[in-house]
Amino acid sequence: MTNPTILTVDDDPTVSRAVARDIRRRYGDRYRVVRAGSGAEALDALREIKLRGEQLAVMLADYRMPRMNGIEFLEQAMDLFPLARRVLLTAYADTDAAINAINVVDLDHYLLKPWNPPEQHLYPVIDTLLDAWLATPDPAAAMTRVVGHRWSRPSFAVRDFLARNLVPYQWLPVDEPEGARLLAAAGADAASALPLVVLADGSSLVSPAEGELAARVGLSTTPASDFYDLVVVGGGPAGLGAAVYGASEGLRTVLVEREATGGQAGQSSRIENYLGFPDGVSGSQLTDRARRQALKFGAEILSAREVVSLEAAGSARVVRLGEGASIGAHTVVLATGVSYRRLPAPALNEFAGAGVYYGSAVTEAQNCSGEEVFVVGGANSAGQAAVYFSRYARRVHMLVRSPDLTRSMSRYLIDQISAIDTIEVHPCTEVVDGKGGDHLQQLTLRDVRTGATETVDASWLFVFIGAAPRTAWLDGVVARDPNGFVVTGPDLVSGGQRVAGWPLPRDPYHLESSVPGVFAAGDVRSESVKRVASAVGEGAMAVSLAHRYLEAQ
Repeated sequence: MTNPTILTVDDDPTVSRAVARDIRRRYGDRYRVVRAGSGAEALDALREIKLRGEQLAVMLADYRMPRMNGIEFLEQAMDLFPLARRVLLTAYADTDAAINAINVVDLDHYLLKPWNPPEQHLYPVIDTLLDAWLATPDPAAAMTRVVGHRWSRPSFAVRDFLARNLVPYQWLPVDEPEGARLLAAAGADAASALPLVVLADGSSLVSPAEGELAARVGLSTTPASDFYDLVVVGGGPAGLGAAVYGASEGLRTVLVEREATGGQAGQSSRIENYLGFPDGVSGSQLTDRARRQALKFGAEILSAREVVSLEAAGSARVVRLGEGASIGAHTVVLATGVSYRRLPAPALNEFAGAGVYYGSAVTEAQNCSGEEVFVVGGANSAGQAAVYFSRYARRVHMLVRSPDLTRSMSRYLIDQISAIDTIEVHPCTEVVDGKGGDHLQQLTLRDVRTGATETVDASWLFVFIGAAPRTAWLDGVVARDPNGFVVTGPDLVSGGQRVAGWPLPRDPYHLESSVPGVFAAGDVRSESVKRVASAVGEGAMAVSLAHRYLEAQ
């Protein structure tokens, strides 16, 4: 096992070297000492530590750093390592800021510079914090373990489900000693009992369905009531926004998500244009914060439950779930988002989860180390993935049908990609075929201008193309546009005439669908802006309109 880490962050090279030197002198035999020159650099280091499954014991951050001060850094670092002890390095003039930080980031100690001699001012503080850290039980120590084959689609599905639902787990290939030992202890065999999921209590599941897995790892799958003020269908940014605002404003709120909260945004390695996060935020961090916020206000969140139909029953709206269950509500917010479209090359279907991945499968990042990675798509999600995988891969190839990236990607991402030597953009290129054995091994690429093709060796393909709404279950219930997106508000009125079947004397509210009391927010809504910030805003707006609807009843 790698020794736990002590992290120091200071933009002054002299101070940074001094604190790292003093800490290494006293604790270097038991702890790995890592130093960073900025908050952003330190956050990247923490993500690497977390990705490797290692532990962080103490963080020491200088208060006065440009772009991201020590308090702002510690606030973001808490999301990654909530149990790590936090120290702020301050000058005497910054004492008030340090005292305020005790409440902002649950600061453990503030240390005045200079701390010489360290035996008197530094080491007693670190000794106390390390003792407290060692005495605090780590809930991840007894984490879920997954045993399976490297290129197994069912094994990948389990790992992806746990990762996207922010459930800590350890991956153990069956051909490694620990994986084989767990398999034997469970009385299972590698031919028929994979993936094997060993839970924190020692019990095990063999090839579990998502609903069973969700319930056993502590996710809620059963509604506490059969009637609510508000049912939110979908747990992406729009759905989480609606759940937070609905519950905070006193509505009995339940959110139903069929896969994992966060949606496509939750899979993003880094969102840099979201308001309030100047140094960026990962999709998982944003999702975790929003989920905890919704739960704090009393919203229920149901995981691994699919909504199969919607109907109006008088003043109530009935949402039917799979396996015969149903939930009634006064209002409904549709926030099911969109899913990535499949590549039109049929041969690639057999490699889904075994070299071909739809969306940014961050669980695979470490496995791509030193290899060639191919990313299909030219929008922000593809760009964020390319930047992320460039940290691990020998080279990242972006395959784009357009002549360049300017058509659908934000300028800040284009600039980042241009500055990374290991990312190569292939314009006017598409994937038309793939080959392999138990996993993807080759891709056939075609130049859309000339029709010329070439075959390349490839084991990693991540796809981010198009946006297909998940609205087939709404067929015949609410009005949708030709592409399946839900039509709302003014678009339901044409030539002064409301949509057929509209029962009320008023026009539909801005985000209201063709069924009164049913609203749409985020990417699933026709003509919506496909951005995280707008989705969150629409989720909040939908709740405001739901209040207006309820007041008129």
